[in-house]
Amino acid sequence: GTTNQPKGTMDKEAAPTTVKEETENKETREEGKIEERGAEENAEGKGNAEDDGKGETKWTKVSEKFDDMGLKQNLLRGIYAYGFERPSTIQQRGILPILAGHDMIGQAQSGTGKTATFVIATLQKIILNQHATQALILAPTRELAQQIQKVASALGDYLKVTSHVCVGGTSVKEDITVLSKGVQLVVGTPGRVFDMIRRRAIKVNKIHTFVLDEADEMLSRGFREQIYDIFQEMPREVQVCLFSATMPPEVLEVSEKFMRKPVKILVKRAAVTLEGIKQFYIGVEKEEWKLETLCDLY
Repeated sequence: GTTNQPKGTMDKEAAPTTVKEETENKETREEGKIEERGAEENAEGKGNAEDDGKGETKWTKVSEKFDDMGLKQNLLRGIYAYGFERPSTIQQRGILPILAGHDMIGQAQSGTGKTATFVIATLQKIILNQHATQALILAPTRELAQQIQKVASALGDYLKVTSHVCVGGTSVKEDITVLSKGVQLVVGTPGRVFDMIRRRAIKVNKIHTFVLDEADEMLSRGFREQIYDIFQEMPREVQVCLFSATMPPEVLEVSEKFMRKPVKILVKRAAVTLEGIKQFYIGVEKEEWKLETLCDLY
């Protein structure tokens, strides 16, 4: 049987079946997983999701306040201490489906608040008295991974969640030392993260949340093989959240292979630029006055 296969294991390893049988088997497995997940959802979340018949789950609930999301008190403290007052569009729509256990695709550019969306949801899901690695976040660059870890560290400050960033160009030995002590949240780039999994420094058996940020960037940078390798190591029931500004074929392939009826959240570019940002311009008559005007402003 395929019950104990890792989530990413391809069906070709199983006994040969007809296309029809395979389709029926797959549908049965997927229905079972959705039912299992549904049982874990809180009562409030149950009525907010429905199958749209296109392999995706439609999510209808929008939450306009962080206080209405059922978040831990110490997480709320971290959110407000960080300077957030109310959730952005993607946070209003994206945090709750992750908390309800759904796989999610968030199509959003930088500046939408997408990082805080998956960081807040991930921090809420971490079991605080369990010190094993429970969540893994992948990013395409060292700088972005470090930035995500800083946000996680700040928002999770009052929760005392332990986190570590795993990126190339840093000491492998130091990574192994820190990870061996038990880190609840790991953020990193695909190459170094897979290396740490291969060395068994990152133990994957307790990971329940797997986030890919800027998935289009990661796949265009040639990380496809490492990403697929990491998926093969993940527990079968891991929840996958994928964030991407665009949806090229490579990203769709990942979502089809490794995600189960995801909720899809789209934040249009027009909704991005003005949200929470005051914009104005100052007309200057001469080119050389620009610097002086900027100095006056700042």
